Amino acid sequence: MDDATRIELEAAAFRRLRDHLRARTDVQNIDLMNLAGFCRNCLSRWYQEAAAERGLEMSKDEGREIVYGMPYDEWRARHQTEAAPDQQAAFEKNRPDH
Repeated sequence: MDDATRIELEAAAFRRLRDHLRARTDVQNIDLMNLAGFCRNCLSRWYQEAAAERGLEMSKDEGREIVYGMPYDEWRARHQTEAAPDQQAAFEKNRPDH
């Protein structure tokens, strides 16, 4: 497989993951962190870091809007729920270092 095709496939897989996470608003970030060690915020930060590596300026809010499909504060108001004590405890126990 040539590099251009690989990059196209990787980009398509990213877009599908992004769109899936946008559609699954029932899945909270703390659930993603506890189960997979990353969440929408991590994904948006990785996107922002990739832009910076290529000399492109991107704010935290711009990166989040790409992943969330709307401003982060709007997403939180619409979809985020309070984390349960057991979710918070699991997060503190397994907090990723990234």
